[in-house]
Parts: sequence; structure tokens; C-alpha cells
Amino acid sequence: MKKKIILFLFAFVLWLLLCWSLDWQHVAVGAAAALLVSLITGGLFITRPHLLKNPTRYAWFLYYIPVFVWECLKANLDVAYRVVHPDLPIKPGIVKIKTRLRSETGLTFLANSITLTPGTLAVDVDPENGWLYIHWINVTSTDLEKTTQVIAGKFERILEKIFE
Repeated sequence: MKKKIILFLFAFVLWLLLCWSLDWQHVAVGAAAALLVSLITGGLFITRPHLLKNPTRYAWFLYYIPVFVWECLKANLDVAYRVVHPDLPIKPGIVKIKTRLRSETGLTFLANSITLTPGTLAVDVDPENGWLYIHWINVTSTDLEKTTQVIAGKFERILEKIFE
């Protein structure tokens, strides 16, 4: 029941932030939608509610957003430059990286962050062993530690502080 209440509060606050109005109709619809979502899916999302009480995790998440945007921008420019200059090397391949993240949410965030960054795509996750298999547009190394650092190093350190 505690998970459903937390999900209801998060969904309702998100609704209020998105509609940016305290008109009673918006509040009523938001409460109804948040209640419906929390009743149907309340047991699926929040598996460790005690982690939500730590305010430093929110600060790290706020730090993660500009880091992700910056890395995404750099990757966009790199891929665009490769398209415009076809003489640049493109050596696609699938590499394996090792992550320290163990929580499902942390692994999902890492895999999605890698996928949303142009030039890389998470194709498989092995949560038991901490492996992620990544399709990379230009494989520069197959060394496990080096590829892990290049692809996931910037994200993993921050996501570890948020989700672990």
C-alpha cells in the first residue's frame, strides 16, 4: 500500500507540474488519473521506497541531466560530422561493457542513456553478471575496461549515486 501512495503522490505532482494550473478541474482529473495509475501499477515501479527519502539522490539526478544533455550533444555532433565527411572511419560492432550497477532501475537508466546517445545502442543487458552489449558506430577498442569507460563511464558514476 505504501508503494501505491508514493506512486500516487509522484504522479499527481507530475500532473500538476505539466498542466501548470490549480484550476479545480485540472486538479480533479489529475487526482483521478494518478489514483488510477497507482492502483493499477503501484506494485510494479517502486521496489525500494526507502531510497526516495534521501535528498542527495535528487541532487545527483539534477546533476545527471546536464551531463546527459552534454554527452548527447557531443555524440550528435560526432555522428553528424561522420555523415557529412564520409572519409571518417566507421567501424560498427557490438562490444561488451561491465557495469557496477545492480538495481533494475539503474541498469535501465544506463541502457537508455546509452541508447539515447547517438552512435550507440544497448542491444542486451545481463543483470546477473553486470554486462551490457552495445552496438557502437565506431569501435575504437575491444578492451573491456576502455570500452566501459568510453561508453558508460560518465553515466555510471552518477547513476550509481542515484540508484544504488
